[in-house]
Amino acid sequence: MAWIFLVIASFGEIFGVMSINLYLRKKSIGWLLMIILTFGSGFVFLSLAMRDIPLGTAYAIWTGLGAAGAVLMGILFFKESAGWKRIFFLLCIIAGAVGLKVLG
Repeated sequence: MAWIFLVIASFGEIFGVMSINLYLRKKSIGWLLMIILTFGSGFVFLSLAMRDIPLGTAYAIWTGLGAAGAVLMGILFFKESAGWKRIFFLLCIIAGAVGLKVLG
């Protein structure tokens, strides 16, 4: 269950970063509340995951999946570059997260 909590926490970070981007484009109280809600839920689920997953592993996977997800959101929804170098390093982040899961 801890790994499911960690994945949910990563989605909180991904959607939190996306909410920041949307807030900066259209400053509204709704997007500000979404930032608080998404990051808050991410921290809650991260703390639940850390009951069973060691700190270093949980934090590395949480930030890695969050970063990779934010890059994918940028490419898919905000027309950011999808060059082969970005994709390569994105895959490196994902490989690192998978490696920590396998070793953990």
